[in-house]
Amino acid sequence: MTGLRVCVAVAAVISFSVLAKASMPSDNKKTVISFYNLSFVDHKPQEAADRYIGNRYVQHNPHVPDGKKAFTDYFVPFFKEHPDAKSEIKHAVAEGDLVVLHVLGKKDKSDRGKAVVDIFRVENDKIVEHWDVMQEIPEKAANQNTMF
Repeated sequence: MTGLRVCVAVAAVISFSVLAKASMPSDNKKTVISFYNLSFVDHKPQEAADRYIGNRYVQHNPHVPDGKKAFTDYFVPFFKEHPDAKSEIKHAVAEGDLVVLHVLGKKDKSDRGKAVVDIFRVENDKIVEHWDVMQEIPEKAANQNTMF
C-alpha cells in the first residue's frame, strides 16, 4: 500500500507541475494586452515583437506575411506614415490559448475608424498566431447602437 501512495503522490506532483507551466487564460490575456498596447498604442512594434511574439508566428491577415520580422516590417513604416494612429481596446476575452480583442482603430484624428476584432493564440507566454477582421465605422447606422 505504501508503494501505491508514493505513486499517487508522484503523479499528483507531476500533474501539478505540468498545470503550473501551462499558461492560464488570464495570463494569456495580460500578454496580448501588453503586446497590443506596446505595438499599437505606444507605436513600438519592434519592441513588442521582440518581447511577445514567438519564434514561429502564423499570420492569417492576407496583407502581412508570417513571422516576427514580417510583423515589424509592416508596422514600423505604418507608424512612421501614420504617427497619429490610435488604437483603443474596448473588450478583451480569453479562453484557453486564445485571446480576442475588440478594438477601435484610427489612422489619424479625422478618421472615423474601424472596428477590429483581433484573435491571438498564445503558446508558452508568446503570441504564435493571429487572425483579424475589420469593419469601417459608417457615418450613419440603421440603428442607435454603437459598434462597441
